[in-house]
Amino acid sequence: MRAIVNLEGRPDRVEMQERAVPTIGADDVLLRVRAVGVCGSDLHQWHATHSWPVSYPVVLGHEFAGEVERVGAAVRGFREGDRVVSETAAVVCGACACCRGGLYNLCPERKGFGYGVDGAMADRVRVPARCLHRVPDAVRWEDAALTEPACVAANAVLELSRVRPGDFVVVLGPGPIGLMAMQMAGLGSPAELWVVGTRRDGARLAAARALGATRTLTAEDEDVLAAARACGDRLGAHLVIDCAGVSAAVGLALEMVRPAGQITKVGWGREPLGVSLDPLVQKAVRLQGSYSHNWTTWERALGLLASGAVLAEPLRHVFPLSEWRAAFEAMDSLQVPKSVLVP
Repeated sequence: MRAIVNLEGRPDRVEMQERAVPTIGADDVLLRVRAVGVCGSDLHQWHATHSWPVSYPVVLGHEFAGEVERVGAAVRGFREGDRVVSETAAVVCGACACCRGGLYNLCPERKGFGYGVDGAMADRVRVPARCLHRVPDAVRWEDAALTEPACVAANAVLELSRVRPGDFVVVLGPGPIGLMAMQMAGLGSPAELWVVGTRRDGARLAAARALGATRTLTAEDEDVLAAARACGDRLGAHLVIDCAGVSAAVGLALEMVRPAGQITKVGWGREPLGVSLDPLVQKAVRLQGSYSHNWTTWERALGLLASGAVLAEPLRHVFPLSEWRAAFEAMDSLQVPKSVLVP
C-alpha cells in the first residue's frame, strides 16, 4: 500500500513509500482510509520544527475517517463496511489515574497516531477498536476527517471554557483549530466574536468572516489591544482562546482579557513566554491549557457536524494522496485553511 512516511528528524525527510498492509490484533480493526486531514503538527514534522518525540520512521496522519475492512476476533460492535472516525490516543496504559478517570487523553504513556505509531496518510491503517466512533450518514468523508480538530476546539471551548449570551470572545490565530473554536464559541451567542491573525492570514480571516466572526483583525495593521479596550463596556474580553502557534500570544491575551475573565490556551509554542504574569494575578484571570479530547467530546463533535451547527467544508481543500506535497505546501503557505488527502 501507499504511505506518507516521516523518515527522520531532519527537514524535508517525508516521502511516499510502498508499505505492507498492517496486520491487526484481536482488539483492532483494519480501516480503509477514505480521508485524512493535514495537521499543523504534520507540517512541523515535515520541517523538523516539532517539539515532541517521534518514533521514526512513522506514517503521518492522525485526523482520519475510514471504512472498516476487517475486524479482530475480540471486536464487538463494529463490522465490515461501517463508516467510522478514530480518536488519536492510539496507545494508553489503561491503568493510571487519568485513564481510570476517563482522561486517557492525558495518560503519561499516551502515544498518538502519526508520531508514536503509524498514522493514516496511507491506503490502510490499523486502529484499536476502542478508538472508533460511527460517522453519521449526513457527514461526508472529507468533512469527517475534520472531526479531530473539531474535537480539539470542542474540548477547549465547550468542555473547559464558558461562553454566555452577550459575551465578548476573541480567538487568536485563524488556523483550522481557531476557526473551529470560533464556531464552537458562536454556539453560546456572544455579542462580539473576533478573530485575530496576521497579514498572511487573508484567506483564513475571510473564512472566519464567512463562518460568523463579527470582526477580524490583522495584528500588524491594527491596534488590537486598543480595539478590545474600546469594545462594549471597555473592560476587555470575557474569553480569549489562544490558538496561535507562538508563545507570545499569551501576553496579548493577558492584556485583552477583562478582570475575572478566562484565557484558554490551545496553541503550542516552543519559545519561552517572555512576559510578566502580573496581569494574571492583578485581574484574577483564569488561565488554562487544553489538550486533546475524549469519548464524550467526539460524540458531541460528530453531532454538531451532522446537524450543520459546525461546518467543516468551508475550511478544507481536497487533494489526492499522491499529491501530498502540494497539499502540505498549500496549507503551509496559508493558501487554504485545511488540506485533506483522499487515498
